[in-house]
Amino acid sequence: MVFYRKYRPKSFSEVIGQEHIIRILTNELKAGKIAHAYLFCGLKGTGKTTIARLLAKAVNCLNLKNAEPCNQCSSCLEINSGRALDLIEIDAASHRGIDEIRELRDGIKFTPSRLKYKVFVIDEAHQLTKEAFNALLKTLEEPPGHAIFILATTEPHKILPTIISRCQRLDFRKFSLDEIIKRLKQIAQAEKIKIDSQALKLIAVVSDGDLRDAISLLDQITSVEDEKITLHEVQTILGISDSKAMVDLIDCLIKKQTNQALKIINNLAQAGSDLHQYAKSLVNYFRQLMILKIDAGLADLIGPELTKEQLAVILEQGRNFQEKDMVRILRILLEAENAIKIAPYPQIPLEMAIIEIILIFGE
Repeated sequence: MVFYRKYRPKSFSEVIGQEHIIRILTNELKAGKIAHAYLFCGLKGTGKTTIARLLAKAVNCLNLKNAEPCNQCSSCLEINSGRALDLIEIDAASHRGIDEIRELRDGIKFTPSRLKYKVFVIDEAHQLTKEAFNALLKTLEEPPGHAIFILATTEPHKILPTIISRCQRLDFRKFSLDEIIKRLKQIAQAEKIKIDSQALKLIAVVSDGDLRDAISLLDQITSVEDEKITLHEVQTILGISDSKAMVDLIDCLIKKQTNQALKIINNLAQAGSDLHQYAKSLVNYFRQLMILKIDAGLADLIGPELTKEQLAVILEQGRNFQEKDMVRILRILLEAENAIKIAPYPQIPLEMAIIEIILIFGE
């Protein structure tokens, strides 16, 4: 079983982060005041589906204690094994039309087959059509007592206001770097994986607050490397260049060495590095340059993974840029990072960005 499924939390106490969400839900469970409809909002990998399943398990648990499902009764076992007929999960990305929602409405009329509540989890709810939303609205206005709806979305602004008004909205936040590293360490220890702390930190940084992605990356890396995993091996497996390539490229920009900068990008492409990931890292690196130039005291907020030596290099490089130029350069790099996704030759947007940036210095 893949790590993400194997180590999916089975109780609220196992969930890291999202303490505000857990507090609200467990208090409602203790008071017996569960809402009939929830709207879970947040970026991917922040635990929306996991907590939706935990809530479904808790409301149906036969031996609920202190708002925690027992994981031993027949209801909990059915949900844990994915056999619960009364937990209906719908992917709105592929079932977004009015026919699917009408079918759902027809199914709601029937009482649960085995559990106390029928729980409907609609993932990517923002992808429902307007007609489907209107059909769902009628159900949310007069829901049967045995049904609970959980709508999950990464784009709440696309949900109709009339739908939002009938749901209890809970906003999920991105996981912090420390939270992701802590969870990765727990999994590594459980699996007896030997991995350097810097390698774990890089996985956490690359995942960008997405715990599911971080755990999947760890799984991917351990399937390739079975000895002690080092930072270099993680960089190689994920196609990520080391920070030296970014430092060298920024030095080339400062010195207006267009030919050397283009050579760095070409060498990365020839080595099979993921240029899209490199561009993302370059954007983040330049963001750190800009913010630390404005206020060196913000180091802990923007780069908690950076060493003192790396911070010293960033501060030194930042002295060569004016703040107004930094804004322009960061905008150019962001455009290049987006362009790489659809470019037939990924290095071209980066090469164009480098040339444009050096021309800025020549003005």
